[in-house]
Amino acid sequence: MDVIGDNLPLYAQGFLVTLQLTLISGALAMGLGLLLAAMRVAPLRPLRLLAAGYVELLRNTPLTLVFFFIILVTPQFGVRLPFDFFSFAVVALTLYTAAFVCEAIRSGINSVGIGQAEAARAIGLTFGQSLGQVVLPQAFRTVIPPLINVFIALAKNTSVAAGFGVVELMGTGRRLTTANPGGVVWILVGVALGYLIITISLGAMAAQAERKAAFTR
Repeated sequence: MDVIGDNLPLYAQGFLVTLQLTLISGALAMGLGLLLAAMRVAPLRPLRLLAAGYVELLRNTPLTLVFFFIILVTPQFGVRLPFDFFSFAVVALTLYTAAFVCEAIRSGINSVGIGQAEAARAIGLTFGQSLGQVVLPQAFRTVIPPLINVFIALAKNTSVAAGFGVVELMGTGRRLTTANPGGVVWILVGVALGYLIITISLGAMAAQAERKAAFTR
């Protein structure tokens, strides 16, 4: 257990990187997922097909393969982005997570009675206005639990970045394991505790948000 206390600064640094990956990728995935969800319920068929194709492709592709594609394959097509490994990790995690965010929001949109959208159109609101002012505010009350589950999965998925040069919690654990082969168990316990702090905090936030949503009903 001493190996955890002796390396607290390294754990703290790895925890901070994991937290940054989770927050930045989560915020970007939320925006992209919201856009994709709007496209999936749009009246224009090409937009629905484009969004559906994106979601099906990313949801059925392993995250590791997404990382490989972003970091190793895109340069082969002449796409040379001046990013470091952290930024590449954010891009990969955002693109992957957005597909799941989209489906969570779309399920909430579908749970809103169709009469709500029809009433919005009847008073002259456009599709964008009815979606943003009528449907989405009601949909978000039901999508809080699935969205939090998506972000909890995102926090754990950041561990994939360790295999691509990003020293987050899992990457810190790998380095400490190499330097202290006799303390592998306690090193991994320290890594697990870091992830638990993030995921339990997200769960607590979800419970509080659900209570507020239930009160507003």
